[in-house]
Amino acid sequence: MEPHRKHSVGGGTTLHTCHPCRRTNFYRIYAVVHTCGIIALMYHHGHSLLTRRSSPLITSLLLLSDVVLAFMWATTTCLRLYPVHRSEYPERYGAKPEDFPKLDVFICTADPYKEPPLMVANTALSVMAYDYPADKISVYVSDDGGSPLTLFALMEAAKFSKHWLPFCKKNNVQDRSPEVYFSKYSHPKDDEANNIKMMYEDMKSRVEHVVHSGKVKPEFITCDQFRGVFDLWTNKFTRHDHPTIIQVLQNSEVDMDETKKHVMPNLIYLSREKSKGSHHYFKAGALNTLLRVSAVMTNSPVILTLDCDMYSNDPTTPVRVLCYLTDREIKSCLGYVQFPQKFQGISKNDIYASEFKRLFDINMIGFDGLMGPNFVGTGCFFNRRCFYGSPSNLISPEINELGPNWIVDNPFKAQDVLELAHNVAGCNYECNTNWGSKIGFKYGSLVEDYYTGYRLHCEGWRSIFCSPKKVAFYGDSPKSLIDVVSQQKRWAIGLLEVSLSRYSPITYGVKSTGLLMGIGYCQYAFWPFWLIPLFIYGFLPQLAIVYGVSVFPKTYDLWFWLYIFLFFGAYAQDLLDFVLEGGSYHGWWNDQRIWMIRGFSSFFYGFIEFTLKSLNLSTHGFNLTSKANDDEEQSKRYEQEIFDFGPSSPMFLPMTMVAIMNLLAVVWGLYGLFFRGERFILELMLASFATVNSFPIYEAMFLRKDRGKLPKYVCFLAGILTFVPIVSSYFFLK
Repeated sequence: MEPHRKHSVGGGTTLHTCHPCRRTNFYRIYAVVHTCGIIALMYHHGHSLLTRRSSPLITSLLLLSDVVLAFMWATTTCLRLYPVHRSEYPERYGAKPEDFPKLDVFICTADPYKEPPLMVANTALSVMAYDYPADKISVYVSDDGGSPLTLFALMEAAKFSKHWLPFCKKNNVQDRSPEVYFSKYSHPKDDEANNIKMMYEDMKSRVEHVVHSGKVKPEFITCDQFRGVFDLWTNKFTRHDHPTIIQVLQNSEVDMDETKKHVMPNLIYLSREKSKGSHHYFKAGALNTLLRVSAVMTNSPVILTLDCDMYSNDPTTPVRVLCYLTDREIKSCLGYVQFPQKFQGISKNDIYASEFKRLFDINMIGFDGLMGPNFVGTGCFFNRRCFYGSPSNLISPEINELGPNWIVDNPFKAQDVLELAHNVAGCNYECNTNWGSKIGFKYGSLVEDYYTGYRLHCEGWRSIFCSPKKVAFYGDSPKSLIDVVSQQKRWAIGLLEVSLSRYSPITYGVKSTGLLMGIGYCQYAFWPFWLIPLFIYGFLPQLAIVYGVSVFPKTYDLWFWLYIFLFFGAYAQDLLDFVLEGGSYHGWWNDQRIWMIRGFSSFFYGFIEFTLKSLNLSTHGFNLTSKANDDEEQSKRYEQEIFDFGPSSPMFLPMTMVAIMNLLAVVWGLYGLFFRGERFILELMLASFATVNSFPIYEAMFLRKDRGKLPKYVCFLAGILTFVPIVSSYFFLK
């Protein structure tokens, strides 16, 4: 827990400050009150079970649901006890260019059609153009798809960068992704900008033509040194079985910009070796390969990891990070500095809750007051040392050349350097080593980012959350609901792999990081368990209305008001968090709506796939979320904030069943209220709440005719299956 303090380098100029959130005391007081309410509710359930005031099965289900809700509320509360905000002052960082530490940038891509090569090239160009000594920057692009299309796009980016980088620095351009810059300034006013735009459009047309044709024709290769590279793509070359490819596209030792006055950053393309019989560990395996190859070639002490769609939006970002990494008081145990994920093109009220306000902003400031935020996979600057053991204990790596303290002094293209780089990128290099367990990014979960950050904290490293007013990185968000829930299904599987493992935060985490930090990490590890209360409260009270059975206290009962207090208190606090961290009221409502959809799709099918995998009945893989937004109708629906359910998918079946069940319960409950005198107030309130949340589902079922509506077979099947719980519940509700 970090108190209010100011930090400086060597006792000199203050480079960053930290202060607690103003609402902290209110949160602590409310936490005590709400905890008392939860204890009272548990007493009520226990007393009902002992005295058999209602059906033991109903009471047990409600108790199970409320225990899960209480636990999840506790995980959130742990992150509300010490929230902090930070400020950095990069303009005060006065180091000479030669004193700046070297920076390695890792960019990962895997599919040229889901992650367009031009987008990857723009991301690379945006970080190559940082306001940072160019000879200290090395950009490594890992292409797990092993695609010549991606390599060609990066070759074109390397040529264009010799014009783009001096243009940016001469004119103090802030948008250093060319695509973003020229989309904002489509008609440059001066000749220099027009010439640069023509060069970019020429590059763009060549890359898009190659991607469209699916191959790199010889006439498109204008540089002799790269002509033989594409010969590696033979008939036997596949994305799952191919040799290592390491290509230095730009070398700071010899390459200069168009003015011949400034050196260029390093740009290296890497596609690690793959074979059908080897385990590739998805993104974590690619990052560990980058970690080893970069150790051989540059071994920079600072590493930035980026998704291929996450372009840099602030050229001063690395200097902002150095305000922390050079602080003598914290640098010995500072593992990484994490920036929030932000997305361009988000609809006005973030219809799919893609910004993850709670995940990337609200919880982050809570973590930051403890040991620091978790790693979210992109926009993170690492201290290379943190991948090789705890702050006090360096684990000796398998070969000396990969250690964090190894000094690289050989030229990039020296034969021994390239041979070693190819060797450490081999698919069998990690066999019988500590890579992925004690060294590097951690294996064992599909959410390798969460798992790696969590394990680093367990080793004793701390982290910093850096959220400046000018967004550091922007990425692309899914425009279709099926992409959203499919991505989060993968997250659910990965989180279950952590929560039900020997490294579970509730046991190993609490012991290693302390009570508050360990329970705080449970907020994510046990995310899929939200399915339990969602299913119980999504069906049980509604079925009770249909059969005229009360499962909640009546209005004249004091316990009725306890339910009201806990429900509205929790939602009011959540709304306060959301709005005070920059969200809107409408955005918060969409966020609540997506929770229901997420629970009955991503969490439900995530649990099923995890269970099947645990029983060795099925396997799951890493499914990429498409970053290519080329469906105009889909984009238009997104801008109009109309849900796009995309292609036919069984993932929407449980969600549709719940929507139908709640609508039936509301109709039947209102009929009973006005014509039969039945007063199931809490049950009816809950069903009405779910029904209002389900309006986009009803709209997609009954009112829409576009391609984004719910498929007819899903609606028909959901309607039939809804009667299964209605009929089967007759025996314990009547």
